[in-house]
Amino acid sequence: MRAYATVYKIMIKILFICHGNICRSPMAEFVLKDMVKKSGKEKEFHIASAATSTEEIGNPVHHGTRKKLESVGISTKGKYAVQLREEDYDNYDYLIGMDDWNIRNMLRITGGDPDHKIYRLLEFAGRDGEIADPWYTGDFDATYRDVVEGCSGLLTKIEKVN
Repeated sequence: MRAYATVYKIMIKILFICHGNICRSPMAEFVLKDMVKKSGKEKEFHIASAATSTEEIGNPVHHGTRKKLESVGISTKGKYAVQLREEDYDNYDYLIGMDDWNIRNMLRITGGDPDHKIYRLLEFAGRDGEIADPWYTGDFDATYRDVVEGCSGLLTKIEKVN
């Protein structure tokens, strides 16, 4: 009788968070999904995004984010804003905010960060900055460049850890 060994890979679960879940966090969600798909590792990841506020719940991705991502061949079809929940802390390995205000609200919603899962996206790029909110700046190109840099750094970190 032949013995079979099955190797199980642990799925890495990442949740991107911003204020309304219509600009920055869905941009990061779909950029990272595109990166892992192109690397052939999409089955190893669960990637999503959420809001800290209730203002945009149920709304589609902002037209500026949609246009920017479409210009680089990335679709956001089917994405509607959802809110971060306390239980998301236990369900994800990384909870990644775009700015300090997001981090404060994430900590409030999740009840803290005892397992050190909460980060700012640009930490992974080796920068101590924030992802500018294009809702206010109107500069979706700059936000996209920062999101790509942060997501690339995040993948590099995950590859080193796993």
